Amino acid sequence: MSPILLFSFVIGYFLLLLAVAWYTGRNSTNESFFIGNKNSNWMLVAFGMIGTSLSGVTFVSVPGAVGDLAGGSFKGFAYLQVALGYLLGYTVIAFILLPLYYRLNLTSIYHYLMQRFGNTAYKTGALFFIISRTVGATARLYLVINVLQFFILDQMGVPFIVTAAIILLMILLYTFEGGVKTIVYTDTLQTSLMIAGLVVCVIFILNQLNMNLGQAINQMSDAGYLTIFNTDVNSKGFFLKQIIGGAFITIAMTGLDQEMMQKNISVKRLGDSQKNVLSLAVILVSVLVLFLFLGGLLYLFAVSKGAMYQEVMVNGKNVQHLILDQKNIIGDKVFPSVVMQYLPPAIGILFIIALISALFPSADGALTALTSSFCIDILGLQQREGWTEQQKKRTRLTVHFSFTIVFLICILIFYKINDNSIIDIILDLAGYTYGPLLGLFAFGIFTKRSLPDHMGITALALLAPVLSYLLSKQAPVLFNGYQIGIELLLINGLITFAGLFLLSTTKKS
Repeated sequence: MSPILLFSFVIGYFLLLLAVAWYTGRNSTNESFFIGNKNSNWMLVAFGMIGTSLSGVTFVSVPGAVGDLAGGSFKGFAYLQVALGYLLGYTVIAFILLPLYYRLNLTSIYHYLMQRFGNTAYKTGALFFIISRTVGATARLYLVINVLQFFILDQMGVPFIVTAAIILLMILLYTFEGGVKTIVYTDTLQTSLMIAGLVVCVIFILNQLNMNLGQAINQMSDAGYLTIFNTDVNSKGFFLKQIIGGAFITIAMTGLDQEMMQKNISVKRLGDSQKNVLSLAVILVSVLVLFLFLGGLLYLFAVSKGAMYQEVMVNGKNVQHLILDQKNIIGDKVFPSVVMQYLPPAIGILFIIALISALFPSADGALTALTSSFCIDILGLQQREGWTEQQKKRTRLTVHFSFTIVFLICILIFYKINDNSIIDIILDLAGYTYGPLLGLFAFGIFTKRSLPDHMGITALALLAPVLSYLLSKQAPVLFNGYQIGIELLLINGLITFAGLFLLSTTKKS
């Protein structure tokens, strides 16, 4: 398929987004940029947040993990363990965190820490959100940009850094003015196209394999792809770890994340916002099941074309790679490889559009939320007395552009790392960066103690991830082969909570 043809569809899709952004961003103010004037439609927010929650990582990595051999067996549908935890996490967000945010009428959710503990805790929470979201968003961006680079831009002779800069420029242009007011609508459009691409790919590959739904499930079962629950207590993938870890990942990466909550608190009424979160939870898990099913189909299709597993040495370890036409297509590479090399051009175009649709919601929301948090929480833009609306807007636009540059630098770092499965990296990094946020909010909500307003809080929040890292490395030795996995976030949060308790005093009436 012609890379120029594919690239022309990418440009055309971006122009459509730009038109939507222009229409929704007219006469925008700082208030509409930050929280959409608290007038967003809850159904649009819920549907659009599916795209933000899934991102290009889910679109590529979740199907790719199904046939990935780990410890002598396929990972299969094991990601569903984490998804079950998501349901618990979204319930906590709906009935504990959202009522708190609405009662305090927050623009930035980290203002809660200001009201509860003072300025240092507030700035620390905002700082860890900025670190967490920057790392997570750029990891997701890198994955999709790398796919576009491999299948389109490499063939056009365009360097990776130019590809990354162009994609970031596109995102910058359509979020520059409208902010939340714009991305509520663009995310809805992009989520629609992403799910449409997913469904079409499933139906088309089923037809290519001459199978119906039941036959495909039987074939996946025979191949060992349908395994869900891991019962090995010492394994990182043990089902209780995954479910509990999934719940806390959701609480931290959604409920304590300004990007995700910014859209929720842009809804006028608490009840509608709660409906948004609960609807999102059910739809999100359903879509993840469809992604896993697609993953099984992709591996069945690859095997039908002659793909075989071969053991190769990587960094001193024996690793199983799936080789098709002398190329390794395991993990993140299987979906784009099958679509671009073995399916008709129309499906390839749809895949690229769906992939871009998965890319932009996570990136545009992150860029907008980081701008909002830095302006409100770090710079205190809304409290600047004597500043005109135009001065505040000029500052916001400068911050927005600066974060675009930071994104580019981080993407180039991930390009150097060049890991085969980026979703594992994202979950690991989330455990380190969101843990202090989890500890801070939990201490505020579940205790009545007060904290001294000094830098000891920030020092503790920086120390907790270091201790968590050391513990995770020594766990197999200390605990008879036990490996710390997704529960790292909870451990990190508990260390932060314990440290805060030692720093705290009984709150005066």
